[in-house]
Amino acid sequence: METPGNRLFAGAVIRGERLRRDWSQEGLCRGICTVSYLSKIEQGKAEGSPDVIRLLLERLEVPWYEDQETMEVGEKWVERCYEAVLSCDPEDPGDLAPEFDAQGPRLASSPYGLDVAVLRGFVHPEQPMEDTGLEEYLDRRQLALWRVQQERYQEALDLYPCAYTWLRAGMERYVRGDSYTAAVECLSQAYQRASEQGYVRLMLLAKLYMGNCYCNQLHLEQMEEQYRVARRLAQALGDESILRSIAYNQASGYLECGEYQNAYAYFSTVDDPTVMDLHKLALCCEKLGLIGEALEALDRADRINWNMELGRQMCHLVRYRLEYPDYLRHTEYGAQLLQVFQDCQTQLPIGYAAFHLPWVLEWYTANRQYRNAYELLRNFPIRVDL
Repeated sequence: METPGNRLFAGAVIRGERLRRDWSQEGLCRGICTVSYLSKIEQGKAEGSPDVIRLLLERLEVPWYEDQETMEVGEKWVERCYEAVLSCDPEDPGDLAPEFDAQGPRLASSPYGLDVAVLRGFVHPEQPMEDTGLEEYLDRRQLALWRVQQERYQEALDLYPCAYTWLRAGMERYVRGDSYTAAVECLSQAYQRASEQGYVRLMLLAKLYMGNCYCNQLHLEQMEEQYRVARRLAQALGDESILRSIAYNQASGYLECGEYQNAYAYFSTVDDPTVMDLHKLALCCEKLGLIGEALEALDRADRINWNMELGRQMCHLVRYRLEYPDYLRHTEYGAQLLQVFQDCQTQLPIGYAAFHLPWVLEWYTANRQYRNAYELLRNFPIRVDL
C-alpha cells in the first residue's frame, strides 16, 4: 500500500469523537490503556493495538470496520481510485461516483478513512475535505492530492512529483499566463512521465495544454506541432470533444494571427456550432468584409440557450462594431469593451483577455489614452506580437 499511515486514522477518529463529547482522555481510556498511550494514538504517534482501538471506539459508540473482507476490498478499491485520479482516466473522476457512493461509507469508518476523505474531493468536488485536523495523519500522496484540491499546485508537486502533479502545475501556469515557458516545462515533464507509465489520457491533456500555451502566444508552428500529437492521441481514444477543442483553438490562433481565410474555412463549416464558434465566425466575417454573414452568425448565437453571459457580451461587442462603423467614438462601446476585457482577466484563462487586447489598444489609441495603452502593454502577463 502507498498509504501505511492509514492505520493511524483510528487515532484521528477517536480524538475527534472524544472532543465532540467533551470527554477527558483519562475518562475515555480508564480500564483500557494508559493516558500516555491514548495520547500517542490520538496524535498519530502510535497505531495502537487492535484490541485497544476496538475498545476505545466501542466506548465512544463509533462503528469501525477492520475485518479481513473490508481490508481486502478497501485496498483494491482505494488503489483503483487513486489510479483513476493520477492517470486522468476517466478524465472526470465524477464518473467514479456510483462505485464510490457504494463503497465509501463503510470504508470511511476503517483504516481507509483518510483515503476516502481525500478521494471524495475528486469524485464529489462539492464535498472537499475540510478537516484540517486530519492533515497531520496524511501521507505524502494524500497530502499532495489535498493540496491539488486547495489549488496549491506547486506544493502538491513538491510533495509528490508525478505525471499528475506536473500536469496540474502546468495547467495552473497556463491559466495564469504569467510564464508559458514554465507551463510548457511542467507539461513536458507530465507528458514524459505519463508516457513511461502508459497514462494515455494524461499524455493527451499534456500535449493539449502545451498546444494551448503556444496558441496563446501566437506561435503557430509550435502550436501545430503539439496539436498534431494531441490529435493522434485523441483519435486513438475516440475523444471527439478534445478533437473539437483542438480544431477550435487552432482556428482561433489563425484568426488572431490575421489568417482570416484559414479561420473562416473552419468556423463556417462547424456542425452544431456553439456560441463561441459563432462568435469566431462573426469575427472572421467582420475581417473579411462579410457583414451580412457576420450578423447572421450573431443572430444564430442569440438563439442558443447558453449560460455563459460573458460569451454573449463578447458577441455584443462584435455586433456593436458591425452596426456602428464609428464605434470608436461611442463611449458606450468603450465601456462594454473594457468591462468584457476585465471580466476575461478575472473569470477566464488569460488567453481570452489576450484575444481582446488588440481592440482595447485600438480604443485607447483612438481616444488618445496613450498612457493607458502603454501601461496595459507593460503590465499584461502575455507578450504577444500585435
